[in-house]
Amino acid sequence: MSNIIAIVGRPNVGKSTLFNRLTGERAAIVDPTSGVTRDRHYGVSDWNGTEFSVIDTGGVVVGSDDVFEDAIRKQVELAMEEADVILFMVDVKEGLSPLDEDVANLIRRSPKKVFLVANKVDNAYRSADAVEFYSMGFDKIYEISAINGSGTGDLLDDVVKVFADTVFEEVPDLPKIAFVGRPNVGKSSMINALLGDERNIVTPIPGTTRDSIYTRYKTFGFDFLLVDTAGLRKKGKVTENIEFYSVMRSIRAIESSDICVLMLDATQGIESQDINIFSLAQKNHKGIVIVVNKWDLVEKENNTHKDYEALIRSRIAPFTDVPIIFTSVINKQRIHKTLETVKKVYEARSQSISTRKLMDIILPIVTENPPPAVKGKFVKVKYITQLKLAYPAFVFFCNMPQYVADPYKRFVENRLREKFDFNGVPIEIFYRQK
Repeated sequence: MSNIIAIVGRPNVGKSTLFNRLTGERAAIVDPTSGVTRDRHYGVSDWNGTEFSVIDTGGVVVGSDDVFEDAIRKQVELAMEEADVILFMVDVKEGLSPLDEDVANLIRRSPKKVFLVANKVDNAYRSADAVEFYSMGFDKIYEISAINGSGTGDLLDDVVKVFADTVFEEVPDLPKIAFVGRPNVGKSSMINALLGDERNIVTPIPGTTRDSIYTRYKTFGFDFLLVDTAGLRKKGKVTENIEFYSVMRSIRAIESSDICVLMLDATQGIESQDINIFSLAQKNHKGIVIVVNKWDLVEKENNTHKDYEALIRSRIAPFTDVPIIFTSVINKQRIHKTLETVKKVYEARSQSISTRKLMDIILPIVTENPPPAVKGKFVKVKYITQLKLAYPAFVFFCNMPQYVADPYKRFVENRLREKFDFNGVPIEIFYRQK
């Protein structure tokens, strides 16, 4: 798992500008939260080969000054809870403000490494103005201009040194299953139901230096690590910002898992936050099983089950080849089926298909159904092979890869899914020059 940087500070000091500079266009998820005039962001970046995640905790809250300060305080607490390194950002142009002092007071409580970053230092006069921020008691001020990037290299050089000291403990090489979803959909209940009476055969394994905790589940022929996002330990005191907090937890769990069990609340349906989490699992090439929990609370007619399933598939399209299981954790309904399905998806994701099989089964299909000709030019696929990656990825070698359009790629993916079981597994297909 990558390290996490949080950018904190009062509004309008340039946090988002720095975030955008660090992550480029690689923002992984956006969580529009009511009461905040713009989105919070989470993204991925790297510096000299060290990858890390970045949280932009910016957010201007509509309301009185009290609400305003309260919101900033929660943002900082959230960041201190989640991050390994905190970038405390101030604005040289505006100068030292009482809100900066408030943020500094909060940050001093944190055991995390803090870098004081003075933004908008575009000239020598501004550099002289930065000195006043030493009054807050930090050893060093990193002078940067987030807009043009000056000074960010020196800052990141020192940030990356902190990451180099982070020690990750070894976690056994077993399938890692993450239970993800919005708050209160039944993640904790599901894990507790699984662990239930088998607590004596569950071995808690200390997680990494951070907050993903792995619990081994070894019974009924299953041997998994359950990745906790769901209250196997206390979540600290951040009760507000719960939506964003749960998204962060889900992201961390997704990144460190093989299979994601996305849990939905049957009484609420599939919401945009669920789609975000689903998309993130898909982008990270994780196996996915959708579990609709609290099914016992839904009034049923003849086609309720089918209609509900169809609705979910329409929302997650175009990747619809995903198992959907309807459970009631309280009544212990279909919990075992969930695990069996997880195991199947894990096996599907791990399968290796020989080049000979691909040439015998898939090549004739693409030869008979080639991509449409472009400007009188025909694409001919000569050779197909699977890449040796943790997830299924295939290379189709052909004469003119640039003429293969997305609809045709989907056609080929569907044929692969028909011939080989990839239920619940995202597939990557690459077209390369032979």
